Amino acid sequence: MGKVYLIGTGPGDEELLTLKAVKALNECTAVLYDRLISGNILKYLKEDCTIYYCGKEPGCHYKTQEEINDMLVKLALEGHTVGRIKGGDPYVFGRGGEEALRLVEENVDFEVIPGVTSAISVLNYAGIPATQRGMAQSFHVFTGMTQDKLNIDWDTVSKLEGTLIFLMGLKNIDLITRELIKSGKAENTPCAVIMRGTTSKQKKVVSDLENIGTKIAEQGLKSPCIIVIGEVVNLSDKLSWYENKPLFGKNICITRSKEQSKSITNRLLSLGAEVTEINTIKIKPALENLEDYQHKLQSYDYIILTSVNAVKLFFQYINSKDIDIRTIKAKFAVVGKATAKELKEKGIIPYITAKQFVAEDLFESLKTVIKKGDKVMFPCSKEARSFIDEQLLNQGALVDRVHIYEPVPGDIKNCNSFQEVDIVIFTSPSTFKNLISMVGLEEIKKKQCIAIGPITEKSLKESGIDCYVCTEHSEDGIIKKLMEIYA
Repeated sequence: MGKVYLIGTGPGDEELLTLKAVKALNECTAVLYDRLISGNILKYLKEDCTIYYCGKEPGCHYKTQEEINDMLVKLALEGHTVGRIKGGDPYVFGRGGEEALRLVEENVDFEVIPGVTSAISVLNYAGIPATQRGMAQSFHVFTGMTQDKLNIDWDTVSKLEGTLIFLMGLKNIDLITRELIKSGKAENTPCAVIMRGTTSKQKKVVSDLENIGTKIAEQGLKSPCIIVIGEVVNLSDKLSWYENKPLFGKNICITRSKEQSKSITNRLLSLGAEVTEINTIKIKPALENLEDYQHKLQSYDYIILTSVNAVKLFFQYINSKDIDIRTIKAKFAVVGKATAKELKEKGIIPYITAKQFVAEDLFESLKTVIKKGDKVMFPCSKEARSFIDEQLLNQGALVDRVHIYEPVPGDIKNCNSFQEVDIVIFTSPSTFKNLISMVGLEEIKKKQCIAIGPITEKSLKESGIDCYVCTEHSEDGIIKKLMEIYA
């Protein structure tokens, strides 16, 4: 028999996922997820994990709760380690208790992994503390949506001095405010409604209890929303921090491989963006192709590396064969800062570094030093352009082009994630080509796009897409372009 993890993934910001949740996700062989989980949560799953979408859309559930319960039991009995992935916390209006009770009935082993509840975290991101000395010494959390009617003692609730927090209550906002005022709550009590808190779609409306319904209708807020009532709402402007970040409100899609996405993802998150990772490329090593050239490694005058992947895989081969790097006399030439950095981490200072992430820039430097008869090794991707090797051959150099890896199409785990995206970053023609196969060209045309350089820009334009182009063809260049667009 397998096991079930009931996993709370927090309110939306990927970085609020707990370490325990990440560990459990990595163990799962099957998962069931809802609509409102962050687009990046599924990236922590193993490649062979089976994924089931459970919907949970307002008024239209893809699977009923009973079907979900049955599925959890069935998968566990088949021997799976099952992840039931929920937004927020499983036991805070998440129906996790119902699922756990069903597992108990069937003698299925399970664990509950708490998540950061939106009742607290969304308020934090909106600049509203749930409690504050002199304002609120308590807070009270209610569901604003039930199957039949709100079973709330309004007379008692209206007299509470602490902060009132209603989850999932947008549809019933007029009922909530009317009943509170009718039961004695002052009409001018500060009130805020926060939509999609902790995500790029976060939107906040502040008013008083009497007028908040009108205000949110004017602003067009949609579920999911949290309603906050109390004096602490008056601190929302003064304590606002998330909304002041330079890339707040933008969902940026990174299309690189999983390994290459980490650095820029972390930088974008720190600037307030929400990042959707769609790994359009997986790297398939082909190190066996180096076997025919191993005996020549000591004879090369230059070794050219044009990507971080090329550096990593080349040195992976060197280490696997116990080759002493000091026996390789060749000078190393690289494209771009990231490739140079990766090479330096291997203990080698590049002889030539092209400042721009384009082959033409590297050749301009190479042609001044490479002489006729020089032996050059070019370990690269199977998809790499042939510009450098062709130009060097024309110079009279002896070039061995060796395909040490092949970029193959990735996959998209969360079927809803691209819908949230505002702008897509493309770092190569292959990332663009592969994303078309995943989401379709028409969907990409609905988004703003950034190309890392002119070669990638050309691919987009040939498909009818106008895009921004980085003047510096690197990760730094992407960040600078984003800051320039959204300044």
